[in-house]
Amino acid sequence: MNTNTRKYLPTLGELIDRLSIVQLKEVFIPEHKSEYAKEIADIVHDIQVCLDSAETITAETIRAIVVLSQMNLHIWHNESNYRKGIKDGNNLELTHGINGVRNTAKNKIQEVVGGRKDYKIDCLAAEFKDWEISW
Repeated sequence: MNTNTRKYLPTLGELIDRLSIVQLKEVFIPEHKSEYAKEIADIVHDIQVCLDSAETITAETIRAIVVLSQMNLHIWHNESNYRKGIKDGNNLELTHGINGVRNTAKNKIQEVVGGRKDYKIDCLAAEFKDWEISW
């Protein structure tokens, strides 16, 4: 067995999640735009490698990608405001619940290529039911 072979590669869902986050960074942290652009290119390359061996991407997969991106944007704004000391409208419990939605979206993306899924899917608290996705 080759000990230099990676054993734990990011899944397609994790790569798409990271792409969504780095894309936000490229826009919101312009002083590091070139570094983020390089990371984006690397991630896009790896996503293409995954897709080359995947089944056909479905509309449900595209929806999961959209949901994942939207959840990441909300988390970005919520955490950014919290760091700035803006408490009004920021709810870290909601961010925690949204992470469960993110994990579900990544699992739906994984259905295209198989592989690892995250089985820790926290449900949203009753006051955040509007954030539930109608999968």
